Amino acid sequence: MTPGAQLAVGVDAGSARTRCVICSLEEGGLRYLGHGLAPAAGWSKARVTDPAALAESIRAAVTDAQRGARVQVESVTLGIGGAEIRGAQSRGLYEFGRPHEISADDLAYAVENATEVRLERGRMLLHALPQDFTLDGRSGFRRPVKNVCTRLEANVHIVTASQHEHQALVAAAHLAHLAVEETVFEPIAAAYACLRPEQRTEGVAVVDFGLHSTNMAVYGGDALVLAASLPVAASHMTRDIAAIFKVTHEDAECLKQEYGCALLGLTADSSLIEVPSPEGEPSREARRSQLNEILEARAEELFEYVRTELERVGMEHSLREGIVLTGGGALLNGMCDVAEMVLNCPAGNGFASEEDIGGWPDALQTPEWTTAAGLAMYSAKLKLHEPPRREVRGLMGLVLK
Repeated sequence: MTPGAQLAVGVDAGSARTRCVICSLEEGGLRYLGHGLAPAAGWSKARVTDPAALAESIRAAVTDAQRGARVQVESVTLGIGGAEIRGAQSRGLYEFGRPHEISADDLAYAVENATEVRLERGRMLLHALPQDFTLDGRSGFRRPVKNVCTRLEANVHIVTASQHEHQALVAAAHLAHLAVEETVFEPIAAAYACLRPEQRTEGVAVVDFGLHSTNMAVYGGDALVLAASLPVAASHMTRDIAAIFKVTHEDAECLKQEYGCALLGLTADSSLIEVPSPEGEPSREARRSQLNEILEARAEELFEYVRTELERVGMEHSLREGIVLTGGGALLNGMCDVAEMVLNCPAGNGFASEEDIGGWPDALQTPEWTTAAGLAMYSAKLKLHEPPRREVRGLMGLVLK
């Protein structure tokens, strides 16, 4: 590590594992220093129920990463997801009253006006992400600095979160003796690591398929057009297997990982698999196709929800770059095939690479590490651009674009 280099640290506190990635900012680039992994704790059904236990998990992952990086971490960028995340369109108006040359401050003010919406009790603004601007009724301007108009409108996608869940997550980081630089919606963080600018421009959806929650972010024209949570997660698949095969949750997870496939026909479905039995009872066998039918049904349900969300914003036929799957659930064989079948577009797994982070290990080029890598990249962009302090969270999106 170069002396005096800044650290960029991302922590993905998932409900299965807590992951930490430490990078350094060197000569305007990002270099990998270390990573850490720890069992998750303090969660129940994607909600923080024990901040102290979560703090121990975060501290363990950061400590593990510090050993490899040989640095001391003081602050992190945290990912946030779950069923309480919501996205909505908003518009901010700035009337000049006379012809006026637009400045960057004017754009920021119009975006800030778009955030002046009444939120439900217990909700907070997480991001305010500009899409484009309308000048005197002419739409489609991405960054119209130095253009002249009398009426400026900002079209913004706002992302909101549960205030309670957000506070619990931040409190856990503080209990772990870490400052929180920023909290970022996890699919947005994953997009930093696995998407190129041209993919966002052409239309692409990132689906972060986790153990207890699934979230998605959809991009079109280089702007976020949708942020949403989906009601199907990897744990639903495991519970279905446990209920139908009458096995424990742990045994169901093992069956899914060892033999599971989300699409019939990709494996030897007619083969027999051994199903665990209660102690003292004879072993059982079942056709592999029975297991895969369960998984296929849930996978199809998940992508039907994805299609519904895409239809809501008119993007069902506009994903030229397709679907990118991240998260531990994306590792299940056949998930990309089901996505292509249901959504009729390309699908693949998304992960960081050495092109994004210098020295990024091959072992971490998996969908499980995408969000943590993206959070570190987000932290780096915050430090590189040094956006001005504002009351409205997420306005650095104007600077980072």
